[in-house]
Amino acid sequence: MTAIKPAGEAPFDVETPVLIIGAGAAGLCAALTAKEAGIDPLVVERDERPSGSTSLSAGLIPAAATRFQRAKGIADDPQTFVEDIQRKAANEADPMIVQTVAQGAAPLVEWLSDRYGLPFDVIDNFNYPGHSAMRMHGLPARTGVELIDHLRRAAEDSGISIVTGRTATSLLIAEDHTVCGVETLRGDGVRERIRCEALVLACNGYGGNPDLVRRHVPEMASALYFGHPGNRGDAIVWGEALGAQLEHLGAYQGHGSVAIPHNILITWAAIMQGGFQVNRDGRRFSNESLGYSEQAAEVLKQPGGVAWCVFDARIASVARQFEDFRQAERAGAILTQDRVEALAEAMHVPLAGFGLEWAGVETLKAASAQDRYGRQFSPEQRLVAPFHAVKVTGALFHTQGGLAIDTQCRVRRRHGGAFPNLFAAGGAAAGVSGSTAAGYLSGNGLLTATVLGRLAGAAAARRCVGVQ
Repeated sequence: MTAIKPAGEAPFDVETPVLIIGAGAAGLCAALTAKEAGIDPLVVERDERPSGSTSLSAGLIPAAATRFQRAKGIADDPQTFVEDIQRKAANEADPMIVQTVAQGAAPLVEWLSDRYGLPFDVIDNFNYPGHSAMRMHGLPARTGVELIDHLRRAAEDSGISIVTGRTATSLLIAEDHTVCGVETLRGDGVRERIRCEALVLACNGYGGNPDLVRRHVPEMASALYFGHPGNRGDAIVWGEALGAQLEHLGAYQGHGSVAIPHNILITWAAIMQGGFQVNRDGRRFSNESLGYSEQAAEVLKQPGGVAWCVFDARIASVARQFEDFRQAERAGAILTQDRVEALAEAMHVPLAGFGLEWAGVETLKAASAQDRYGRQFSPEQRLVAPFHAVKVTGALFHTQGGLAIDTQCRVRRRHGGAFPNLFAAGGAAAGVSGSTAAGYLSGNGLLTATVLGRLAGAAAARRCVGVQ
C-alpha cells in the first residue's frame, strides 16, 4: 500500500463533498450529522456489512447529565465526567478534547434517541471502574451489533450512500498539498478514485497489525486479539506519511476476562459486584477493581496466561443482561458448584491456596476492609451459593492512540497547525485514555467514536459550504 499519492491529471471515478472512510459508530455518526447539515456524504466501508470495532463491543456510551439518568435519580454532571476521565488517564489526555467529549456525550445520546429512535437506557444495577456515577447508556441487548445496526438503518433511512466492499488504499494529494481524494480497491481488483472536498478518517486503530502492536504495545504482542481484523493502522500510516502529529500510540483497551477456549467476553460486572480473580494456583494477584483494560496484562503475567473469574448466582443475574454472558452460559463456559471445595476441584486449582483466598476475601467484605492490593470490599458483596467460575485470558481489543486532532476534529500537523480538510474520529484519532492501557476508562472507545464522529461530520459539512 502506498500511503499517499499525487492526485495527478487522471480523472476521478466518483466525486462527493464529504467522504467518510469507515462505517462504524464514528463514521455513521459523522454521516448522519453531515446529512442533517444539507451535505450528501459518501461512506466507504471495507467490509460487506458495516461492523468494525463497534460491533465487537457491548455498545455502551458513557454520558453525564442525561434525561435517562435523571429518570432514575442518578446525579451526574459533565465536569465530574471530565475529572473521572483525567483521573484514569493520569491527566495525560488532551484537556480540550476531554472537555469536548464530556460535554457532548449527553447531547449525543439524546440526539440518537430523539431523532433516530435508538432505545437507550442507563445501566443502574452496577457501576464500571473509575466512574463516579452510573452513566453507561446502552440498547436493550447490550451489544455493539445492536448499536451498529440501528445506526446503519438510520443512515439508510436518511438516504446516505454506504458503499461496502471497498478498501481505501491511498490518500490523493493535490498540488497545494491538501487531501483531495482517496484511491480505493474493490473486491474484484478494480481501483477507483474518489474526489472529495473534505475527508473524514473514521476507519480504525492498529490492533490487527502485529508489527505495529509489537512496536507500540509489546506487552500485548502475544495476547489474544479480540478486535476487528480490519484494524490495520491505515490512518496512522497515512498520517505519518502526510506529516500529521501522532499521539499516545502506546494506549489501548485490553480486557482481563475473555472466556477460553470459547473466546467469549465475560462482563466486568462479574468482578465489580464482588467477584475476584485467581490464577491456576488458586491465588489472587492484583486489584481487579482498577479496571478491565489494565487487567489484561496482569492476567497474561500469570502461569499459562490464564485466570479464573469467581462469583456467585447474584452476580450472574446482573451479568446476564449482557448477551455475551448468556452465550457463555449456553456454551458451558460457566462452572457451577454449591461448595467452595467442589468449585476448586472443578477448576483444577489447589484447594489450599484457593480456600485461603476465598476466606480472606469474605472476611474483608464482612469488615468493609481493603485487601493487600488496595481493593475495597463491602458486606453486600459477600458470595452465596451457588458459586460460579469461568476460565479467562487477557486480550487486546483496540488501540487508543492515533492522529492528534483539535476540537473540530481536524488532524493536526506535526509542526503546528491543522490540515484544513482532513478530519479524524473513532479508532483513527487519538483518544482520551492517555498513554497506557491503565488510562482507559470504561466506554472511552465509543465515547470518542460517537461524539467526535458527530463533530467531525459537522466540521466537514461546514468546510464544504465555506464556513470555517
